[in-house]
Amino acid sequence: MSKMYLAMLQEWCAMQFHRVWRRGVMRSGMVTGLILAVLVGGLSFAYRERGRGNLHKLEEKIATDRQIVPVALPGGQEAIELTRMRLMGGTMPEFLSVTMLPGRGMNVLQIEAYIPGKGEVNLLASPPVEGAESAMTGTGEDADGKASLTMGGAFEVPWAGRIEGVASQVAGGRVSAVWRGHTMTLPGSAEAVAHDGLLLANAADSADTTALPDGGQAQAVFHAGDFRAHWPSKTDVTVTVLLGSQWIELTVVMRNTGDAAEPVGIGWHPRFAIFDGNREQLRLRLPGEMREEVRDRESGLPTGVLLPVNGTPYDFTGRGGAALGKMDLDDSFVALHRDLMDNSAVAELSDPANDYGVRLTALSPTIKAFRVIAPADADYVSIGPQFNYDDPFGREWSKDTDTGMVVLQPGQSTQWEVRLELYSLAGNQNAK
Repeated sequence: MSKMYLAMLQEWCAMQFHRVWRRGVMRSGMVTGLILAVLVGGLSFAYRERGRGNLHKLEEKIATDRQIVPVALPGGQEAIELTRMRLMGGTMPEFLSVTMLPGRGMNVLQIEAYIPGKGEVNLLASPPVEGAESAMTGTGEDADGKASLTMGGAFEVPWAGRIEGVASQVAGGRVSAVWRGHTMTLPGSAEAVAHDGLLLANAADSADTTALPDGGQAQAVFHAGDFRAHWPSKTDVTVTVLLGSQWIELTVVMRNTGDAAEPVGIGWHPRFAIFDGNREQLRLRLPGEMREEVRDRESGLPTGVLLPVNGTPYDFTGRGGAALGKMDLDDSFVALHRDLMDNSAVAELSDPANDYGVRLTALSPTIKAFRVIAPADADYVSIGPQFNYDDPFGREWSKDTDTGMVVLQPGQSTQWEVRLELYSLAGNQNAK
């Protein structure tokens, strides 16, 4: 009984406390008064501290601790980076990330990879994004986007390589070239040669990324129009980069949005980095059974004659390729051969000392040439799959020579597609 009376007493006390609190405190406005008092006290303290300069010091400290780091904007747009986690357990080489510059024609500035025994490395000879922004000023040495050709992997449209013309009367180093009776005035050099397309300095009109289970995709669209009055028709260019563990797929689609026919060539020229001074022992494999003869090494312009590579120092057609040695290359290899084991033309650059290689597979049959740039004293080797030969409109070519330019009628499209793969030499079935 005593426990029952005790419980009843506790319940009665709780009810009385609740009634007194609600009526005497809550409804009397006492709580509101307490809140106001605390608020006024806090403001008074802040005002006094501000008068002493302490609040200003605190604001300065917060601003210092949280400094906003400026974001590099090559070409006025932020770089895009696709990344993925390393999953192979350290036993196989694999791609880790791709960095692209939509503000500069979607230049593939860097490709990061993991190579067993070497760790995480940058496969392309390029500065960081901040260095690219500093070089890409749009003036001086970067006029017409030329700095894009000195780093990463630049996409070249609406032609790849060189076009020889005649010096134009237009000021600013322009040259004139003729295609089917249409005169094109192009940015050029003092030697009356236009180089490497018109997309190098273009900023994307839109760009987006998509996350995937083992990588990601980035896509940029360029409404290039007539390339600032340099090309016969209007063009849209869409560049797509797809990242996976063992491969990167690159796709460029060009669509004629104008009302006239236009010639189109597409190329990509990545500058693969040379590690540890291993340049001479690098092995190069190319599918080209012929190469363009050039008038001289300084201009690099073709004579219109194609020379067989078989039995010459330029023969890199073997399944295991050939050592690069001390060769100084700036050559276009054509008449692309497809082995029975390959569905497409394949080029490879392998590094025996580091047990890895990169393979470029030309998935588009319209890719007719591989341009190789490998100066003997440089820290890179460029292997560029492209539609067209050098100087595709030149009179040096006979009329029945297909120089690789695709002709698009209004509304038509063409696609350039290449797969870049990373492999171990020990596990590569193609190596000898």
